[in-house]
Amino acid sequence: MNRFVSVFKHLHIHPLLWVVIAIGVMTAHFYELCLLILIIFVHELGHAFAAAFFSWRIKKISLLPFGGVAEMDEHGNRPLREEAIVILSGPLQHIWLVGLGFLLWQGGILTDSLYQTFIQYNMMIFFFNILPIWPLDGGKLLFLLFSLKKSFPKSHKLTLYLSIMGVFLFLLIVLFIMPANLNAWIIISFLLFSIYYEWKQRRFLFMRFLLERYYGKTNELRKLLPLEVQEEDYLLDVLERFHRGCKHPIIVKTKGKENTILDENELLHAYFKEKNVTAKIKDILYVL
Repeated sequence: MNRFVSVFKHLHIHPLLWVVIAIGVMTAHFYELCLLILIIFVHELGHAFAAAFFSWRIKKISLLPFGGVAEMDEHGNRPLREEAIVILSGPLQHIWLVGLGFLLWQGGILTDSLYQTFIQYNMMIFFFNILPIWPLDGGKLLFLLFSLKKSFPKSHKLTLYLSIMGVFLFLLIVLFIMPANLNAWIIISFLLFSIYYEWKQRRFLFMRFLLERYYGKTNELRKLLPLEVQEEDYLLDVLERFHRGCKHPIIVKTKGKENTILDENELLHAYFKEKNVTAKIKDILYVL
């Protein structure tokens, strides 16, 4: 229980949200705004509670003027099943929220107008979040799906490429349907900035992914995925072939000799501990 209660200590309310609330009061939209904030809050708590259940490290749960974000201090080395559950636990909250709204409406607690608004907000947030755009839940699921077949950096890049395409498609829709909608342009700006920032941080995130593997910060029983490499391959090129959710025996192909098998930790040790950042596999092989 303490794990779930401790989730609330990570809650952070953006100062501009108070400005939005004040505007809502002045424009007689306070109740509608409260419903929207409640839905967003429950959505993010869904992510946070699922993460707490699996003992993830939660950085911050932010309520923003235009949405919310649950940030985790995890870097791709949790079981893929866990990640899928944490991602889906946000959108799944809208199912029981819609049911609760119906009961409150039937009980006369919600007026017809507020009930319709409540349903509309739930559907809007649900469908928006499952768009395959980073950092939305749909974008994170896309990253997860690519990770089933591709290496971490390739999956990450492909997710960001498709995300930018998705944002521009969304931008075209806004231009044709609601060009004067300020909220839509704020959301587009946020998505573009998030993708740009993620792209700039991609090498750092990849290094964090490798470091967690090196220090063994995973208790997952991972499947074995052997990697065949050549003596002349660069160490970093081999590391960039590492997959999420897999343990990699490194099979070194040597000319005229029997194949040699290295453990992935030997490569990680050479890269991080011995600082052999420009080494080739043969440099490691003949030192061991």
